[in-house]
Amino acid sequence: MSWTPANYEEGQMSKLAKKSADAPFVPIGVGGFLGVVAYGLYKMRSRGDTKMSIHLIHMRVAAQSCVVGAMTVGVLYSMYKEYIVKPKETTTTEPK
Repeated sequence: MSWTPANYEEGQMSKLAKKSADAPFVPIGVGGFLGVVAYGLYKMRSRGDTKMSIHLIHMRVAAQSCVVGAMTVGVLYSMYKEYIVKPKETTTTEPK
């Protein structure tokens, strides 16, 4: 006899899909982060005279910029939906 939580019925992929639908810019930020990391690893061979630490610092800053940029765009988009689109919908659906 094993114990399972009440909401365990949904799988990991369905949870990920639900979270992505709620906040679509998070997977975009993660994708940008992984893209920068992959590019940094690819370019590590041809970095020339640049020190390893400087190369890693530049890649870290670029990866963090992707994530922070995606989060910022996500917040701006949710503010747009909340404060621009929603008031227009409520004013058009009110009875006269």
